[in-house]
Amino acid sequence: MEITEAVVREDDESHVFHSWSAQRNLNSMPVAGGQGSYFWDYQGNRYLDFASQLVFTNLGHQHPALVAAIKEQADRLCTVGPSFANAARGELARLIAERAPGDLNHVFFTNGGTEANEHAIRMARLHTGRSKVLSAYRSYHGATAASITATGDPRRWGSEPGMPGMVHFLGPYLYRSAFHASSEEEESRFALEHLRQVLQFEGPHTVAAILLETVVGTNGVLLPPEGYLPGVRALCDEFGIALICDEVMVGFGRIGEWFAVNAWGVTPDLITFAKGVNSGYVPLGGVVVSERVRESFMDRPYPGGLTYSGHPLACAVGVASIKVFEESGLLAHVRDLGERVVRPALDAIAETHACVGEVRGRGLMWAIELVRDRKTKEMLVPFNASGPSNQPMAALSSRCHELGVWPFTHFNRLHVAPPLVISEEELRSGLERIDEALEVADGYCR
Repeated sequence: MEITEAVVREDDESHVFHSWSAQRNLNSMPVAGGQGSYFWDYQGNRYLDFASQLVFTNLGHQHPALVAAIKEQADRLCTVGPSFANAARGELARLIAERAPGDLNHVFFTNGGTEANEHAIRMARLHTGRSKVLSAYRSYHGATAASITATGDPRRWGSEPGMPGMVHFLGPYLYRSAFHASSEEEESRFALEHLRQVLQFEGPHTVAAILLETVVGTNGVLLPPEGYLPGVRALCDEFGIALICDEVMVGFGRIGEWFAVNAWGVTPDLITFAKGVNSGYVPLGGVVVSERVRESFMDRPYPGGLTYSGHPLACAVGVASIKVFEESGLLAHVRDLGERVVRPALDAIAETHACVGEVRGRGLMWAIELVRDRKTKEMLVPFNASGPSNQPMAALSSRCHELGVWPFTHFNRLHVAPPLVISEEELRSGLERIDEALEVADGYCR
């Protein structure tokens, strides 16, 4: 049967149950193909992928080295159970451990990010013998039992009551400071004081882990102010708490580092990853485990596993991906484009458009925060807006699509997160189109 847009639409609308969506009014665009920083529909409309899909196609679409790795591994060994040693799995674990900070020398493989966080939480609880896990309100950690309860944003609400022992706190966010801070230094200090208070009220001896996104992703691209991550590390050390850094979105080059914690000189006890490890060509995630946590399971079994843990096809793509990073100098490329191209372009956009409250980011992960009024910082759309109340953001997204660029949007923010292999010309072109599209949002400003 010929694959046509009509066939794809019919099968999707009749049989696919979509995530995070009311099913009745879905209108999913059929994608016919992709290459590099672009994807296209069946009508030939091309879109510059400024979202990297869900911020995972770090090496873009159809990268020849990754496609070749799948084919070569499939010819050699398509699949094998997790209890066996496998060349692709072992090599990828070694390559990841060599790039992780400190003594994080071991990798537990999962099928994605939510499972990685699920297992990191379990490891921390068993390692410490405690039950509580603290995580930020502005966070997303996944959609399985523990990870969705740890999630701080509204996606958690539909799954409550969730897993017991999950406690939320306020992380640093100077633009909308909950602590009335007037500088990055104050925001860092006040946020750490708040976290200490939460620990005191919960009983630090009951807390197994503090789980946080090294850079908050979907909930705002919030970079930790200087001193914050080292301060959290110090609190964990003081009270014997495991520090879990969720790098599902920012790991593997997104901000120009193998792991984002490297930019702040912090070594957690556990790092979770997925997405960029192999650009999502085959589902893969995992937990990078420190020596001290691994020691807890040297003489007792770790009570957890997955049928497809460290799948050979997925791991082979991960190995190929790391080689592409190194051979092409991709980390330096990301840092250069972020500072030389994106930052000045977004600063200029902020000057030009009344709807822009703040721009922030690093490498190739940025957010444009949109407001109705710069003085009051009133959000362009309300918190957790949907339906008619979200119309301004819907109109902005539609205009971006008309102009051939596909950004990532969430609440009142438009995120810039293109593939890391994007060329300077493509990047500048996409930023120019976003500049033009923001005229739509300006129309809602006071």
